[in-house]
Amino acid sequence: MIRTEALRLRHPAGPTLAFPDLDLPQGGRLLLQGRSGAGKSSWLALVAGLLLPESGRLLVAGQDLRALTGAARDRWRGAHVGMVPQRLHLSDALGVADNLALAYFALGRAVNRAAVASALAALGIGELAARRPGQLSAGQAQRVALARAVLLSPRVLLADEPTANLDDEAAADALALLESAALRCGATLVVATHDRRVREAMPQAEVLRLDATAPAREPVA
Repeated sequence: MIRTEALRLRHPAGPTLAFPDLDLPQGGRLLLQGRSGAGKSSWLALVAGLLLPESGRLLVAGQDLRALTGAARDRWRGAHVGMVPQRLHLSDALGVADNLALAYFALGRAVNRAAVASALAALGIGELAARRPGQLSAGQAQRVALARAVLLSPRVLLADEPTANLDDEAAADALALLESAALRCGATLVVATHDRRVREAMPQAEVLRLDATAPAREPVA
């Protein structure tokens, strides 16, 4: 679940962003929409615990994020949040499987190679385990990033503009992969997007429309 109340974020070099209240149940679907600068990426960063709000209440998967210190918040994020960023941030120095294994190192856990192989196989890229990111197509790299995001069965899955620069077929494929991955984990899925195709592909999702000056919320379709 994700619950926000009177959430505000102050940027050092920009305006204070005020976000609409939200109460999204565990396993729910949310589309985060708004023009550039409205705060979509900032909202995702707040929910992931990468930023802390200036004021307001923020509960994610039952955790009050403002109550966690930096190190504890990092551990919580690694265990409960999967992220598919716009820039995939795969290490070219490592093979695909070792890129996924970094999730375990970040939490101080022993690497579960079987789980890594299973995550890659579930997304149809098991044969790519030894390849370097520079050897992957854009679609393959996106699947690797998604496999990494769901490896530890997160309770919340966040995707930032996952269909940007994709044609219709590739966009539909990416959204289907996100949905199936979230279903396998029982995760709450949040997609930040400008893309009308996402709304068409996820008609039952709630929409949270952000605006830097007057945020508003739309009902479920």
